Parts: sequence; C-alpha cells; structure tokens
Amino acid sequence: MEFVSSQDSPWALPPDCSPEDQHLRELAVQSPQLIRDNFIFLFYRSLRIVDRGVNEVDEHLLKFHNLEELVLSANQISKINSAHLPRTLKVLELCGNEIVGLQDLCSHPPPKLQHLGLGYNRLLGSSEDKYLTADFWPNLLSLDLSFNNFTDLLGIVAKLDTLQQLRMLVLQGNPLVLMPGYRGFVIDSLPKLCILDDRNISPDEKHKFHGLSSKPDLIVNKAQLVVSVGKIKGVPNPIKPEELESSPEFPLITYSYYVTYEFVERENAEDTNSAEIHQNQTVAIPSPGSPPENDDQGGSALPDASSPLKTEPPANRANKHLTIRKSWAETMDCNHRKEHITGDLVELKAFLMAGTTITVVEEKVLSWPVAAAQTEDAGKKGKAEKGKADKGKAEKGKPKDGGKGDKQKKKKESPIELRSDPPFLRSLGSGNVNLESLLTGDQLVAVVCDFGILITEETTQPSSPKEKDSKKSKDKNKKTKTEGESPTNQKTTVAAKGKGKNKESPEVKEFQEIQPVPLTVEFQVQLIQWTATSDAQYQ
Repeated sequence: MEFVSSQDSPWALPPDCSPEDQHLRELAVQSPQLIRDNFIFLFYRSLRIVDRGVNEVDEHLLKFHNLEELVLSANQISKINSAHLPRTLKVLELCGNEIVGLQDLCSHPPPKLQHLGLGYNRLLGSSEDKYLTADFWPNLLSLDLSFNNFTDLLGIVAKLDTLQQLRMLVLQGNPLVLMPGYRGFVIDSLPKLCILDDRNISPDEKHKFHGLSSKPDLIVNKAQLVVSVGKIKGVPNPIKPEELESSPEFPLITYSYYVTYEFVERENAEDTNSAEIHQNQTVAIPSPGSPPENDDQGGSALPDASSPLKTEPPANRANKHLTIRKSWAETMDCNHRKEHITGDLVELKAFLMAGTTITVVEEKVLSWPVAAAQTEDAGKKGKAEKGKADKGKAEKGKPKDGGKGDKQKKKKESPIELRSDPPFLRSLGSGNVNLESLLTGDQLVAVVCDFGILITEETTQPSSPKEKDSKKSKDKNKKTKTEGESPTNQKTTVAAKGKGKNKESPEVKEFQEIQPVPLTVEFQVQLIQWTATSDAQYQ
C-alpha cells in the first residue's frame, strides 16, 4: 500500500487523479482477484476521453452499466448513435467535435440526461433546433450550444421553452447573439432560466426586459455595429524646414493621412462623415508660374481632365472603409464614426472571428499648373501661316507695346489652375484587431493600435562622400583662419569657448527634447444591444 500511496513511488497515481482511480489501484493490491473486466465496467461512473482522435462511439460503450458522465471533447466525432449510449448517462459532453446533425443523437436519447454539451461544432440552427425539445430531453438542466451557427432566435427560443427543467443555457458565439434584442428576448421568454452565457440573470435584468417576449415583431435578424476611429499620433513631419527654402515652386506637393479598416462586404452602412475617393482636383492659386514641360514626343504629362484619377489598386475593395483625409499634424483627429447594419449574421460572425485590419495610409499628391500656354501657341502658329501677306498691316495696327500690357494684366489677375497627378500611397502601419469578444458578451472593443516608431529614410541613410568632403574643407578653412589670427585673438576665442562650455544652444536643446513617438491609432467597435424593453420600442 505504501508503494501505491507514496508520491515518490513509481506506481503512484498523479495528484489530480479521481477518487475512483485511487480506489481501483488500492483494490488491485488488496484484492487482485476482483479486478476483472466485468468489475471494471461496473465500477466506473465517469469516463473522459479528450483529444484522442475518437471518430466513432460503438456498442461496446454499453458495457459500462453504471456510467453517468461521458466526456468526449476535442475529438473527430461527426455523428453519434444514441443507441450506443448507456441509459444511465446524466452528463454528455461533445464539445469541439465535428457534429453536423442531431438526428442520430435524438433517436434513442438517454432519458436521465441533465447536461448536454454541443459547443464548438457545426450545427445549423434552422434545421437542428427541432431536436431541442422536451420530447427528447425531458430532464435537461444545462445546455451548451456555444459557437455553432444558429441564426433563428425566435425559432430556437420557441423550442427551448418546452424544456421546463432548463436552468443554464449557453448560446454565445452563435450568429443570433449579434441581434440587438438577443439577451433580453431570451431572458423574458425563458423565465425559469438562471444563467445565460455564463452570466447570472439578476431580478433587475428580468424586470427591465419584462414584456419583450410578447412583441416578437420587434426582433429582426440584423446586427448593428458602430465603428469609430479617433486620433492618429506618431507620424513624422514629411516636410523638412530646409526643404521649404530650397524646394522649387512647382510641383506643389501635398500630404494627407487617413485610416482604412475592413468590414463585411454585404451591408448597409450609414456614416456621419465618410471619406470620398480622391478625384482629379483642380485648384487655383494667385501665383505666377510656368507649366511643366512636355516630353520629347510632344505628349502632355498631365492627366486627362475628363477622367477621375484612380487612387486605389484594382483589387476588390468593397469591404474597405476610409476615414476623412487629414493634413499632417502631431495629433490628427479622424473624428470618424460609421454605423454598419448587416443581415448576413453568419458572414458577420466569420468576420468577427477573423478580426479586422487597420492601416494608416500616407497620400502624396503632386499638383502642376494647367498648360494653357500650349493652346495659345498653337493658335498663334495657325494665324501666322494664314496671314503672312497681311503681316505688315497687322503690325501697323498693333500698339507700341505689342498688346502685351493687357495680357500681362490678365495673367496677373487670373489665378493659375493646378491639376493633380495620381496620388502616391504608402502604408505607414498595419495590424489586426481581434473582435471575437463581441461574440462572447462584450459590447465594446476599444484598442489603441501601436505600430511602433516610424524610422524615416533620412535618419538611416549615411552621409554621402560629397558631404564628407565639404565638411573636411570647412574644417580646414577654420584651422587656417585660427592659425592666421594673433595670439590675443586666439586667447579670446578660447576663453569664449570655455565660458560657453556648460551652455547648450537652443537647437541642441530642441533636438534633445524631441523624442520619437510610436505610431498609434484609436479604434473601437461597439455592438448595439438593447438594455431594456423601452429600447426595443424606441428602435
């Protein structure tokens, strides 16, 4: 007995073994003549075979005449014949299998069954909820149907209402939980229920949803979600101060930033501030300038004014949504809020399980002046070819300034029209947001997506050989100047340097104070759920 009970013994059972296992081991030592097949079949009341690749339950299970609990979770069972289950079963757990139908299970169900676990299978609601009645499970206390594909809330509740002993129900993970009135309708329709989706039902909750079950016309198979995008931080300034001084007047470069996220394709979306696709822009500025030169073949580098510019790749982007474009700032508030309503609850569930992808996009647009001078030159050439004979007469009729004074005035008064090139898009950061918790009872997913610190090309590129040579030449010039100065001047400069040793220039201080900030985006998804019967009536 010491060899059996001592923890240091190689024959000892693990600490988490059941009392039945320990008792059977002791019997094997004290009365080995009792250990026979028939005794073992009668001895066990609980049998757990988890993640062992079981794909079938045969008739040999009937040898366990006193079996009350059977756990076959995480196996590969596609169907189970209830005729092979002992009639003494009280707990049957089939979570995490591949069961697609309940017909075989309900042909001869165990009459004393109190718990049935069918979570994480492939059950279809409309075709299988007819087997969830008191005709098959008269003594059922607990039912787990989590993470299947039940979509008909009214139908399944009508069937479950016949289970008079039911006290605990799990429906989370099914598409029907995304409906606004799901929890309230279930609570009011099943008044004897105590626990729904692993949450106790309080008397206050029953009072708030009182009367909702008598208004089934308010229950609609649609889900309503609100997506909000807040502030973007950590985007480095795309324009350097030195570029403002040395950059040419044209092309005019503008930068804008926006956030994209994915959502279900088939939906009806209502947004308060949706972003329109960037079209061919024509802007005007009162500044002189010359149009860009044409290429060697004589074609214009400008896009056609009649056709809009394509800003997105040709891939299918029906389920992508954009926020309003914002100019650069240290903190850019997208202030985006869009309401999504969809009736395809199965597809919405699959989307929430996979999550959505958030991307921060930088859009760079080059704008050029419209080549109006090209058309004027072409008209002048045509007139010159026609009127060579009348050239002298035309010159007599011209004023002294050649008529240029009025044209110059018109040019000064009329602003320059600019036309935009197709934008250059660059992804600054992208990541996935997990939305599965919306299927398990959470009504809000609010995250701050952190994409890390953006490293610009200027900080990573080493200095060119020309820059190194220019620095060396400057250092040499400084040395020659100091050598040509008098000793007194050299002393004064050294003294000045010594006095300012502990003082830092404003530029150095400013450089030290600026610290890189990671690129972050505020993102949240809210699942609209009714909190009382009054919400349903208002809707």
